[in-house]
Amino acid sequence: MTEIYQDEPEPAKPERSPGGKFLMVLLMGFLLTIPLFVTWLLVYDRQNQSETAQQSIVSGWGGEQVFAGPKLVLPYTARVQETVEQDGKAVTRTNMVKRELFLAPQTVKLDSRLKTQTKKRAIYEVVVYDSSISGAAQFKLPDDFKRNGIAIEDIDFAAAELRFGLSDARGLAGDNRVSVDGQPLTLKPGKGLGETGNSGFFAWVDATKLIDGALDADFAIRFKGNQSLTIAPHAGQTIWTVRSEWPHPSFTGSFLPEIEQTKVTAEGFEAQYLITNLALGTSLVVTDAGQQVSPQSAIEAGYREPTVGGVAASATVGLIQPVDVYGQVDRAAKYGFLIIGFTFVAFLLFDLIGGVRISSVQYILIGAALVLFFVLLLAFAEILGFALAYVAASMATIGLITAYSASVLSSWRRASLVGGLLAGLYGAIYILLSLEAYSLLIGSLLVFAALAGVMFVTRRLDWSSSLIRTKA
Repeated sequence: MTEIYQDEPEPAKPERSPGGKFLMVLLMGFLLTIPLFVTWLLVYDRQNQSETAQQSIVSGWGGEQVFAGPKLVLPYTARVQETVEQDGKAVTRTNMVKRELFLAPQTVKLDSRLKTQTKKRAIYEVVVYDSSISGAAQFKLPDDFKRNGIAIEDIDFAAAELRFGLSDARGLAGDNRVSVDGQPLTLKPGKGLGETGNSGFFAWVDATKLIDGALDADFAIRFKGNQSLTIAPHAGQTIWTVRSEWPHPSFTGSFLPEIEQTKVTAEGFEAQYLITNLALGTSLVVTDAGQQVSPQSAIEAGYREPTVGGVAASATVGLIQPVDVYGQVDRAAKYGFLIIGFTFVAFLLFDLIGGVRISSVQYILIGAALVLFFVLLLAFAEILGFALAYVAASMATIGLITAYSASVLSSWRRASLVGGLLAGLYGAIYILLSLEAYSLLIGSLLVFAALAGVMFVTRRLDWSSSLIRTKA
């Protein structure tokens, strides 16, 4: 008798429980934070390279200029007492030392005109300007000058200096003139002001008239710079008017321009500042050179409180680029967790409810494609601009993941659902980037809606049971 043996069916292969699968997907998501963090570092690195390239483009042109002045510097003789020990006894001596007194003008009017142009090298560009500042200042000893403890007879008015500060004196161009009471003065290099790191220029002037009168100074200064112009106010009243054809100004610093006197159009802008020494919190007569002032960008203004009182008082007009691609890519990359989370949840639902088995390697590959989107976005944005780069990078990523999903999910219909989800996600994130004021509100509502949908779909799922699939 012949015995016939029939192959027994393979035993059912238990799989992870839905809760186990969820934890696995959560672990995959955490692992992908590493390349996502590297992408952020790449954005910062490219931004630093851009700033370095911009500095090389404008090398020799002039930096972000800080202008201060004019101030009258009056040398005076001070009596300084010191106590020394001589023959075992304390002896007090009086020494005569030379010091400088800084006198700020009662009023100063500045009129600035900025002629701008954009310099480019490869994919990098920077805004530069040619500035002409014309102004008038009036100097007078305050009525309460004696309260400073300096005698008039100790001041050498004939050896006074009229000083101007400019942070990068390399930018000084020709046609600079200064006159006092109608008499032209000869400008000399060096001896600037403390607000500009002692960089600038000066002129010798006989200020004897200050003893019982006033001095009127007129000047016209031309210099070059890039990206921003800052003034360090110090007068009893400073009126600064600035004009330019650049349509994208940024007003930062310790003081902002007057609302009624500020106009910004597509053809340029005009702004006027009115700053008094009461707002500055400083006296018109001081014996120190002042502390250095640095240009304050729009980003820094949000994280650093402007100070006055002779420390960092300034008014800055920035010539910003309308689109900062690195800032936009950085903001987009911060939504990477949302994109990865939504996509992984979609594949997890296909796994748990749709009956499609998806391995951890496939999750990692899909996550890598999602992270690569931000690298493509950064690379394209440097050349095409942010909007076109976003479209190109999102289309490439959606196409790649959709085609791969057709194989993983064994269905083009299911893959089209994944593609539609990604298209909606990238579209929503682009809208979030455009609506800065409501981005948090809209983003939180989207996450809430997604969570509610997942909770509804999985409401009857037993997360602790084991799934068993049999091979046909």
